[in-house]
Amino acid sequence: MSPRDPASPASSEAGRVHPGQREFAANLRTLCSYYRSVADVCRKLNLNRAQFNRYLNGTSKPSSHTLERICDFFGVEAAEIYLPRDHFRQIVQVRPRQRAERAVYADHVSRLQQQTAGKMDKYLGFYYEYYKSMSAPGKVVRGLVRVFAHEGGVYHERLERFAEHTLDGLYKCRYIGSTFYLNDRLFLVDYEALAGNEMVQTVLFPTYKNKVARLTGLMLGVASNNQRSIACARVLFEYLGTQVDVRRALRTCGLFDPHEGGIDPAILKIIDNTPHKNQHHFYTIPL
Repeated sequence: MSPRDPASPASSEAGRVHPGQREFAANLRTLCSYYRSVADVCRKLNLNRAQFNRYLNGTSKPSSHTLERICDFFGVEAAEIYLPRDHFRQIVQVRPRQRAERAVYADHVSRLQQQTAGKMDKYLGFYYEYYKSMSAPGKVVRGLVRVFAHEGGVYHERLERFAEHTLDGLYKCRYIGSTFYLNDRLFLVDYEALAGNEMVQTVLFPTYKNKVARLTGLMLGVASNNQRSIACARVLFEYLGTQVDVRRALRTCGLFDPHEGGIDPAILKIIDNTPHKNQHHFYTIPL
C-alpha cells in the first residue's frame, strides 16, 4: 500500500513548531496518509480535529496517554514515531498488515467509546461497592469506586482496603479499567494494578430515574487467595456524589461481618448469593 503525499504544514505554522516536534509531525502525517482523510483518523481515534491538526503541524505535543493511543492505533511504537522521517517511512512501509490489523482492533474500542459518550454522564462520580468476598467466605466487601470521563472515554477506578498483617496494617487493591454503556447495560472491565494478577468484569443495570441512587448487577472475578478460584457474585453500587472526601470514604471501607450490623440489611438482601428456586443460572434483578 503506497501512501499519498502528506500535506505539509502552512509556512505560518512552521515558525511556531516546537523543538523536536518536526519529525513527529511529519511521521504523523505519513501515518494519516494511509487513511481516507484526517477527519476519518480523528473519528476512529475519537480525538478532537482541531487539536489533532496541532499535532500534525507540530505546534502541540500530545500527552503520554494520547500518544499511546495514537501509536496503538497506527501500530507503531512511541520511540519510532520520533525517528527521522526517511527512516520512519522505511519502517512503516514494510509492515502495512500489522498496522491495518491493529487499527481494526483500536477502531472497535473507539466505536464502543463513542457509543458510551454522553450516556454515562449521570453515572460519573463516586460509589460504595458491596459484594460477598471471594477470598474471605461469609464476609462483605465495601469498596470505593470512581467513574470518570477522560479524553473521549469513560474509565473507572476501584479501591479496596482490608485490615491485614502487612507493613502498614492494610491490604490494598487498586483496580483500573474502562467503562462502557452498551444496549442498556453498564460494563466495567478492569485489572488489579498493584499486583497485576487478576481481571474483573462487572455488569450493572442502568437506572431510568433522573438521579442515580443504587445500581445492581453481577461481578465475575478471581479470588485473591492461593486457590485463585473463579467466582461470580451479586454486587451493588451505592452512589455518593461527584465529589467526596476520598480519605474519609476509604476509612469506612473494608471487610464486614454481615451479622454485626455494619451493612444495611437491605443491601445484604440484594447481594445475597443464595440461589433462587428453580434458578439454573446466576441472575440478578434491577432495582
